[in-house]
Amino acid sequence: MNLSSAAQAILLLTCYFGKASNESVKPLSNGEWGRFALWLKDNMLSPADLLVANPQPLLTSWNDNRITTERILLLLARGHSLALAMEKWHRAGLWVVTRSDSEYPKRLKTKLKNDCPPVLFGCGNKELLHSGGLAVVGSRNAVEADLLFTQQLAAKVAAEAITVVSGGARGVDEAAMLGAIKQGGKVVGVMADSLLQSATSAKWRQALMDGQLVLVSPFYPEAGFNAGNAMARNKYIYCLADSALVIHSGPKGGTLNGAEENLKHQWVPLWVKPSSDPESTNSLLVAKGGHWYTTDSQSLNADALFSAPASAAMEHSVSEEQQQLFAPADTTEQLAVTDFYKFFVISLSKLAANPVTAEELSARTLLHQSQLNQWLKRAVEDKQLLQLQNPVRYQYMKNSR
Repeated sequence: MNLSSAAQAILLLTCYFGKASNESVKPLSNGEWGRFALWLKDNMLSPADLLVANPQPLLTSWNDNRITTERILLLLARGHSLALAMEKWHRAGLWVVTRSDSEYPKRLKTKLKNDCPPVLFGCGNKELLHSGGLAVVGSRNAVEADLLFTQQLAAKVAAEAITVVSGGARGVDEAAMLGAIKQGGKVVGVMADSLLQSATSAKWRQALMDGQLVLVSPFYPEAGFNAGNAMARNKYIYCLADSALVIHSGPKGGTLNGAEENLKHQWVPLWVKPSSDPESTNSLLVAKGGHWYTTDSQSLNADALFSAPASAAMEHSVSEEQQQLFAPADTTEQLAVTDFYKFFVISLSKLAANPVTAEELSARTLLHQSQLNQWLKRAVEDKQLLQLQNPVRYQYMKNSR
């Protein structure tokens, strides 16, 4: 790879070149690099200035409790390891982009500021990192209906020349990426692990060769799965996109945490697909600021995901759809509604943690008022809810489960 001197210095200071257990010194984290880079700028130094035989005189005024001068010097002395790693990764088709390079995605710098990763490893069409698009995220163990919806949505998005951004994991992420690729669309995959292996995988090879796909990761390209890395990469999925859609979020895990983090920082609008799974926390994401998106595959509207969220028409569409779900005509459908009631009760632990009116619950859940009233009455009888008076409000009973 033709790395600039600045890029070489950033790699030396922030990256692993082997398994973490084999490294004698820990590279700088995103936050640590941010502090050090700011100090370099304040002292009119470039990372490239550190690539001299003896950089210690340049660091005489550096003082940080966690980042010692000795640590910086040891990191800079790993030139041989850097050369060997770069040669290996280059043979596999990988490239490197650092924060000092013009090719680095501006969306990450703008939205994450000093918390954006100092280095991105990747393969494929790096121009796609600047295209924005729709982030499609969800659980690894989503049900077949959700995976089918994801494929249909991704195909429609791709047909409208909108890039799909996802995480490359099994389940919803993979369904979204493959659905868009099959339609001839563009895809950005933000990998939490195994980038080197993915770069040579038959699953992605043709799309990489055709310029349809870019796989990118801020982590050591040979790293195995790590829950911390999987959580950390979620922010990059959102920040490389213009809008996001959650297909399915479980009661814990990366999808829920990533969506909540996006809602907290308001990186992009968050849309949420209604779910019939009693373990889904999709409604909680709406209660926290997300917006329902229709699940009618015949009326999928990709443009709506980039327009003003939560339009009256969209909310009415979802509400009508849920009314149909909650208005059974036979025994089979009655069983489904029983499952929905269980999900409703699970949701109450957060939706009604503090006293809440029926009107507020109706707005948060999009349940038809008559169905909501039935379930509220049943939940009170089941001692799941406490009904308060003057005015009438409902509160979840913590010891009910």
